[in-house]
Amino acid sequence: MNNDSSSRIVAALRLWVAAAAPGAKLPSTRQLVAKHQASPVTVQKALQVLTAQGLIESRPGVGTFVRAVRTARPLDYGWQTAALRSPSSTLPSSSGTMRNVSGEAIWFHSGYPDRELLPERLVRSALARAARGDAALSRPPAAGMPNLQQWFAQELGQATPVGVTPPTPNDVIVLPGSQSGLSSIFRALVGAGQPLLIESPSYWGAILAAAQTGVRVVPVPTGPDGPDPADVDRAFAETGARAFYVQPNFANPRGGQWTPERGDQILDVARRHGAFLVEDDWAHDFGITSDPVPLATRDDAGHVVYIRSLTKSVSTAIRIAAVTARGPARERILAQRAAESMYVSGLLQAAALDVVTQPGWQTHLRSLRQQLQARRDLLVTSIRDHVPQAHLDALPRGGLNLWLRLPDATDLPRLVRDCEDAGVIIAAGTEWFPAEPAGAFIRLNYSGPNPGAYPEGARRIGEALALQSHLSGAGNT
Repeated sequence: MNNDSSSRIVAALRLWVAAAAPGAKLPSTRQLVAKHQASPVTVQKALQVLTAQGLIESRPGVGTFVRAVRTARPLDYGWQTAALRSPSSTLPSSSGTMRNVSGEAIWFHSGYPDRELLPERLVRSALARAARGDAALSRPPAAGMPNLQQWFAQELGQATPVGVTPPTPNDVIVLPGSQSGLSSIFRALVGAGQPLLIESPSYWGAILAAAQTGVRVVPVPTGPDGPDPADVDRAFAETGARAFYVQPNFANPRGGQWTPERGDQILDVARRHGAFLVEDDWAHDFGITSDPVPLATRDDAGHVVYIRSLTKSVSTAIRIAAVTARGPARERILAQRAAESMYVSGLLQAAALDVVTQPGWQTHLRSLRQQLQARRDLLVTSIRDHVPQAHLDALPRGGLNLWLRLPDATDLPRLVRDCEDAGVIIAAGTEWFPAEPAGAFIRLNYSGPNPGAYPEGARRIGEALALQSHLSGAGNT
């Protein structure tokens, strides 16, 4: 294409369009070719430029016309207020961990690992192979591809001790990410208006899912080693709840891990009350100095409903997880899933299965463990050097986060704003509490981009916190 000829035609047509009435028909391509002594390709390129600029529009089989200017007018959605009525429950706003921020900022807020921590080569190869296979064009079963169901069941079964019956592939339901699975489980096993026990603090997404399903959340205090079994027993007895949402391994946000003894005690409490434990094993692949041992490996009576996610460890673009449940609970969850999404993309299922069955997957996990430990330790050292006011209950043995308590007088919203003004994005801990926060906390993710900036990020947090303390002290003199 002759760029000069194309530009000349664009300039001439812009003048023609400016003088024409809205809806006026442009000369035909043949006429424009003759008038401007240009090739049909050059004329078409010029018309494409004007179309992209919103000046003309093509109507197939009719011609090309000057586009009518649509004047903006105020839009009134007031009628929806009456149609929607008041919400049945107050829904939490979207989490700050989902924000996209500029690349220049130092990220501590995100809930996802940085791209350099993902098995990129395995993912790209798996997607290419899946696109060439039958999964790209066929509909998988509602419960998931049999081979992927088998993989999830086998992984859990390998950790199941002698004397406990391991799960079968038929116990597994593949999910489009664990978040949608939580909603289905809460609807199927708890129901709107019914109580659900939940650790406090706990995963903000579980709190959101409970609110969306109308479940009544009952907080149970938890610490680095998990909740006190006596508190759990009392909560079941007082509320009549039939389910408890838990994260025994590398909990979000605390990073804590239950001991086997604590897990057995809480499992015994659930058995006595005829209740479910909804075990969210979101960080199964993020062990650092400890390996996860799911509660589900010690239960074969259907008390533990086990969620295992691959989204964070494989790729955020491959939202694949699974729930393992036994008995009628499994059928109810499957019915909810069928109503919500019918089935999960076979292409994504095939890609996920390809990644986790490659020899390179275990190699990647070993490398990931080393990288997470180095990042965690760097951030811990940086916080101790620059934010001495921050208290870390326990060094997390896995997961992606540090959970730090700040002085009670800390103005968290202001601290978040001041840090952002300084180019550091942090997450206030308030959204991880299902009720009132038990103190001033922040959650810092050590799997984000640019770990070399952790010391500088910690220094800026420390400065913002020190300035706040100074101003508060000055105001009290």
